[in-house]
Formats: sequence, structure tokens, C-alpha cells
Amino acid sequence: MNTTTKSDIKRAPDHLRGLLRHFSDLRDVTHGDGAVSRSDKEKLFIAAIDYLAPYARQALDEMNSVLLLTSGTVTASGVSKSSEGDLAAVWTLSWPEQEQAGILPVTLEAFYGHGFHHPHLRGATVGVWPLNVFSDSDAAAELPTLRVIAAADLHNLAFQRDYRIVPAITRG
Repeated sequence: MNTTTKSDIKRAPDHLRGLLRHFSDLRDVTHGDGAVSRSDKEKLFIAAIDYLAPYARQALDEMNSVLLLTSGTVTASGVSKSSEGDLAAVWTLSWPEQEQAGILPVTLEAFYGHGFHHPHLRGATVGVWPLNVFSDSDAAAELPTLRVIAAADLHNLAFQRDYRIVPAITRG
């Protein structure tokens, strides 16, 4: 039986490398370059946030510029740990129309649940994507995923209210 190797992953298209690493980690019961313990995986998560942060901000800044006509504010939480042992880092994009509508901001969240094998990404209204980032190039390869999560989040938030939460449509 042939199994995926590190060289196979390196040859894969950028957008599929994280997913290949995810499935290999599940197969090998490890994370990253062989991390098995929770504390080693948490260290990798914290490092991943440092790599991911500029790309998460870029995805939200692009949305703010084009769709929100720079009326929004991007915030970042840094890494936090819940009393249950969950780790998370959150980047949000809020703007006046969203706040007036009483809906959540566009959200990019990296999280590592206390019972999870490894970390994931999600939005406020968008499901889960594996987070397998161990370098700046890994993080850069996730920029399209971050953009899609943010775009899907904005779409779902508009669906909760209506298109008038998007300044580019009402003021453009």
C-alpha cells in the first residue's frame, strides 16, 4: 500500500498541502513534524497563529477596502485559553451596518479544542477547515482559504439580515 510522504505533500498544489498534512496527521496520530503530546501540539498552534496573523488580517483588510469601503475595523484577539483547555485566536471585521443590524462580525477563528486531535479554522457562520500551518509559506498558502471563509461569512451574515449591511452596494 502506498502512503503519502512529505515529498508528496511538497509536490502538491499549495491549496491542497494543508489538507494532505491533515489526513496524514490523522493516519499517523501526530501533528506537524511528529508532535504527539497536547503540550507539543499547543506550541505548534501558538506558532501557527504568528504565521497566520498577517494573512488573516490581509483577507479581512481586502474585504474592508472593497466591500465595506474602509468603514470597518479589524481586530485580533491573540491566543487565549478557556477554562476547559480550548485554545483560540480570533480576527474580526466589524462595521457600523453590521453592528446596527445586531449580527456577528465577519470572523476568522483558529481554534484547538481540548478534545481535538489538532487545530482548525472557521468563521462565525462557516464550518471547519484543518489548520496545518508550520511556516510562513504554509500560512501564505492558506490565504485563499481565509478569503473564502470571510466571504462566506459575509454572505451568511447578509442572508441573516439583507444586502444593506454591505456599504459597497448601498453607498457605492
